[in-house]
Amino acid sequence: MHAMWRLQYTPGTLRAVGRRNGTVIRTKEVKTAGEPAKIMLETDRDQISADGMDLAFLTARIVDRAGVLVPHADNMINFSIRGDGKIAGVDNGLQTSHEPFQADHHKAFNGLCLAVIRAGKTPGAITVGAASGDLEPAVLTIKTQ
Repeated sequence: MHAMWRLQYTPGTLRAVGRRNGTVIRTKEVKTAGEPAKIMLETDRDQISADGMDLAFLTARIVDRAGVLVPHADNMINFSIRGDGKIAGVDNGLQTSHEPFQADHHKAFNGLCLAVIRAGKTPGAITVGAASGDLEPAVLTIKTQ
């Protein structure tokens, strides 16, 4: 089942509460984002095998000062890497994008961008950085063993 309401845009917080027989069963909030301020990085795994094949998937999120995802952000994100690893690919989910997958940079789509990190064969740490113009950059470390 799909329900939809058309609302006039107003900055703030939209809160939906689902009830069954008077009991709250689900609550969801969506907050209006401000201007892009910084990049946040998160990974699917903080440790991977140093076998030259294992991968970690990093999501770069463009957020406002309060940490809210900026859904219209399309900033170019430049990735850097230190340690025994490499950037195996980048993407943003936009099916019509003609940007190469094998690069160290990619534009965000709907505020999101992906970098795939491949481990080398030397155990240690891989440090990934993400930067974009005036946005506050982000750094994330992945352990390899």
